[in-house]
Amino acid sequence: MAVKIKLKRLGKIRSPHYRIVVADSRTRRDGRAIEEIGLYHPVQNPSRIEVDSERAQYWLSVGAQPTEPVLAILKVTGDWQKFKGLPAPAPMLVAEPKADKRALFEAAAKNSGDEPKGEAITPKAKKSDKKADEAAADAAAESTESTEA
Repeated sequence: MAVKIKLKRLGKIRSPHYRIVVADSRTRRDGRAIEEIGLYHPVQNPSRIEVDSERAQYWLSVGAQPTEPVLAILKVTGDWQKFKGLPAPAPMLVAEPKADKRALFEAAAKNSGDEPKGEAITPKAKKSDKKADEAAADAAAESTESTEA
């Protein structure tokens, strides 16, 4: 049985993401896989590439042949050079971790002159409070109308 390391396409139209899988060469592109060894998301900037290096090395050592796109991915991650005994490539670009929104808010609150001290800036109004406010506004409007007449 000829084994290949290939990409399995997932995702919506114009929003592809792939899984790097080990599969029989006779199966369909998105068909049954023996094992999933990684992820590839080309739409993100920079592209998200995750490969289980240990499993990739194992499958390459037992004779699995990577397809051309997977070979390019393995060269970027350095797994192909490791398998062939070549020097490692330059490090990959990795997206910066997203900042914690709560920490950003707290830092902005400390920098501002007014510290809310953990309280909401505008108090939440309950439905019963809204009805009471509307009734009070109606009463005020009626009293101003009666004084004008």
